[in-house]
Amino acid sequence: MPYVDRQNRICGFLDIEEMESSGKFLRRYFILDTLEGSLVWYMDNPQNLPEGTSYVGSLKLIYISKVSDATKLRPKAEFCFVINAGMRKFYLQANDKQDLVEWVSALNNATKITVPKSGEQVAHNTAEACVDTLGAAKQVSYKTEIIAGVPIITTTQEKGEGQNGADKSGMRKPPGQLPFYLSRSNQDQSVIKAGYCVKQGAVMKNWKRRYFLLDDNALSYFKSDMEREPLRIIPLKEVNKVQECKQSDLMMRDNLFELVTTSRTFYIQSDSPDEMHGWIKAISGAIVAQRGPGRSAASRLNMTLRH
Repeated sequence: MPYVDRQNRICGFLDIEEMESSGKFLRRYFILDTLEGSLVWYMDNPQNLPEGTSYVGSLKLIYISKVSDATKLRPKAEFCFVINAGMRKFYLQANDKQDLVEWVSALNNATKITVPKSGEQVAHNTAEACVDTLGAAKQVSYKTEIIAGVPIITTTQEKGEGQNGADKSGMRKPPGQLPFYLSRSNQDQSVIKAGYCVKQGAVMKNWKRRYFLLDDNALSYFKSDMEREPLRIIPLKEVNKVQECKQSDLMMRDNLFELVTTSRTFYIQSDSPDEMHGWIKAISGAIVAQRGPGRSAASRLNMTLRH
């Protein structure tokens, strides 16, 4: 779901068809900034990218005429909506129906107060947009009719999509999809929750996106959802508590929670508040299921009887 960050901007992940009519959707992190009057998208949450990394796409809000549901226009693209900007249409995919409704509403509300000034004219010539992908810029020409030379920035970069992009076939991967080798049918224990989060390193203190998987006995994380061996397995019996991080303000991280174990505290960032609370609830529930709901109560009773 889109959420409001510390700078009062609406943010979240969406899939976008960057190359018009290509049918290929790529995973991007979007920021709707009404103060700046723009919608920009990055390869990942800028908090997880090297400082100074530029966005890969941008669109001024004054050029957006309408945002609407596009499931009938693109029946093969699930939870699809379209942004109309001059003669260019941007097709995007939300994570689910509610995510679609909230993004459409947020974008339409944002553009209501940024209508073009009466003095602006319609340009009928070729518009040139600067493409800036990971610091590499080049000129791309669009022969189309646009409003006041729409500054549309797109990218043809396909390298390095990894878990944040789409596969080469252009098929969209549903959020939280399990790795092919960790399907429920192939595991003795059931998978409770799985998906990407960002984790702080133990030594370098850098932040890297990892694929997390929670089952009945442990929380594991992998380099990606295609890896066979986990980078680490955290047994639930070693987890003392899981909660929203109290140091999130100091770390300047949104949607941050902490997993406190007997040996270390893990700091993990989710993509949205809903995801953060979902992970906390899932991990807490798995711990209770493993240890038994009466264990903590019984411990308190024993302590009382002793005194």
